[in-house]
Amino acid sequence: MQKVWGYAIAALIIGLVIGAAVGYVMKPVPEPVGMVPKADYDTLKSDYDSIKADLDTVQTDLTKALAEIEELKKGMSLKAGFVYVGPIEDFGWTMAHDRGRMKVAEKYDWLETVYAEIVPEPEVSDYIDEMFEKGCDVVFTCSFGYGWDTVKAGERWPDKILYHCSGDPTVHGSAPNVGFYFSDFYQLYYLNGLAAGALTKTNKLGYVAAYTTSEVVRHLDAFFLGAKEVNPDVEMKVLVTGSWVDPATDTLNAEALIAWGADVIGFTADAPAVISKCQDHYEETGEKIYTFSHYSCMKEFGPDVVVSGQLVNWEKWYEYLLLKAQQGEAENWQHWGLATGGYVELGSDFGEPINPIFTEDLKAVTVTDPVLGTIGVYDLIMYRYEQFKDERSTFEPFTGPIRDTEGNLRLKSGEVIDGYQLWWEMDWYPEGTIPPE
Repeated sequence: MQKVWGYAIAALIIGLVIGAAVGYVMKPVPEPVGMVPKADYDTLKSDYDSIKADLDTVQTDLTKALAEIEELKKGMSLKAGFVYVGPIEDFGWTMAHDRGRMKVAEKYDWLETVYAEIVPEPEVSDYIDEMFEKGCDVVFTCSFGYGWDTVKAGERWPDKILYHCSGDPTVHGSAPNVGFYFSDFYQLYYLNGLAAGALTKTNKLGYVAAYTTSEVVRHLDAFFLGAKEVNPDVEMKVLVTGSWVDPATDTLNAEALIAWGADVIGFTADAPAVISKCQDHYEETGEKIYTFSHYSCMKEFGPDVVVSGQLVNWEKWYEYLLLKAQQGEAENWQHWGLATGGYVELGSDFGEPINPIFTEDLKAVTVTDPVLGTIGVYDLIMYRYEQFKDERSTFEPFTGPIRDTEGNLRLKSGEVIDGYQLWWEMDWYPEGTIPPE
């Protein structure tokens, strides 16, 4: 609002000086009658000199006012820093964030951005401080493990704004200038689970998980629930990597799942190593191991095996939060983005919800839905996707009855999962899952 008032004041200055100029120019001059008497000439000369002096003043004031506007424009500029846990060429998580950064930077000429990649979690505080010391107004920390250090940085830099990607209920509201944002995939994982249940021939699904945080468990659970809806006989084995960015271990886990018999593998990892392994297996043996893009388009690494995927448009959040920051506003609460609003989208590639080579295979498998009747899995996926994009829809994958791996009834028939549990307390697996050891 201060910038808006500044513009208003500058405009008022210009209006006043121009008004003054017009007033003087319009000042009446005595009508000439024949030869102008010397007394009248002296009066006209005096008026002329006065008007000229006033116009010179007007021009000086106008120049000053325009200079003030230029200063105000400079004051509206913003410098934003982005701290990444992985390399910007990881073809996954970090590449997606950097794509969002670049899209917003290209859209607004008042925005300058900088970034740091491959930042270990224990070092994030140093990078935040360095960015602020070099003139950043706002910093985005783009990894789950950066949470508490981001909040502490907010306390050290009370006149700056920070946003942490992911969030954690234990840190929410800890600092007035620190907010949280995330675009979540659990709905899309459910949709890809529908495809997995339709395509598997062994009834064995695999899942490579970076960690077992609530986010990751929510995703793999949704994936399995979708698969079970189409194929009640499926089981799913989960292996944990222990790192967001570890392509070598991701590959080893994918190999172990293939050896176990999995012919569909989902994953939560920042790089396309799982997809590359599935494609390599197909090229070596002719056996397809179906898989899915994650965060960024990964189809190029598995053109014969990538069925669909979970893709993100981080620029939606970056544009919104940076426009707020430009006005000096920080929103220190958790922001969630889902399919509604276009924060995430289903696809093997952007604009391609299902890889066309699998369309007919998915249409050939039918299920009986209590509301939709007999329907092909391809059509079911697209129908559910439209439901997720419609904010009026009440469809929820986590609707009971759902039992966990120990037989406990987690959700009664018709019961919908509590939002807080879904976001922050997912530590259980649906019946039929082989949990990580």
